[in-house]
Amino acid sequence: MKYPQNIQDVINLQVDYMGFICYSKSPRYIEHEQANFIKELPIAKVGVFVNAPLPEILAAVATYGFQTIQLHGQETAADCAAIRGEGLQVFKAFGIDDTFDWNQLKAYEGQVDSLLFDTKSAAHGGTGQTFDWNLLSQYPLTTPYFLSGGLRIENIQQALQLQDTRFIGLDLNSRFELHPAVKDIKLLENTLKIIRDEQVSS
Repeated sequence: MKYPQNIQDVINLQVDYMGFICYSKSPRYIEHEQANFIKELPIAKVGVFVNAPLPEILAAVATYGFQTIQLHGQETAADCAAIRGEGLQVFKAFGIDDTFDWNQLKAYEGQVDSLLFDTKSAAHGGTGQTFDWNLLSQYPLTTPYFLSGGLRIENIQQALQLQDTRFIGLDLNSRFELHPAVKDIKLLENTLKIIRDEQVSS
């Protein structure tokens, strides 16, 4: 998210988290002049970083009021633990493909609050492409996770059928945009209705 009116429109849909990209190579990179507006938003704010040093993350927390940090680079379990030690919630993202080594996740057990499984890409996410969700059957930890990567209204119902108590949420991102950092509010509204109707019926 990036633009004030679009941000407010999404907040009105009563989502659980809202992400703000703090990675300068992303077209969704937030501008510093938005700091006061973002800091006062009445929603759980997630700062998204790629290989940023801890002082940079903490400075952004002070500036924007992030409560959660989402990491999309090569951050180690020790890096995650250091951020959690500052009283912040940590989500660690991993790009998944057919060659992904699930055993590498074991070091993160107890060091993160949640994992996020996205489609592997050199751009650290935002591809709009799905990975093979059958690969999730190889996930070895008890840590909860979010599903990301290529989610769209046409496959949301399929995603909701994942029979895994560790699966706790969906990251609705690029496929719900009119252009980078501008969400399609009507599309999001219709998708959230599908999700909420499924929660009621299950």
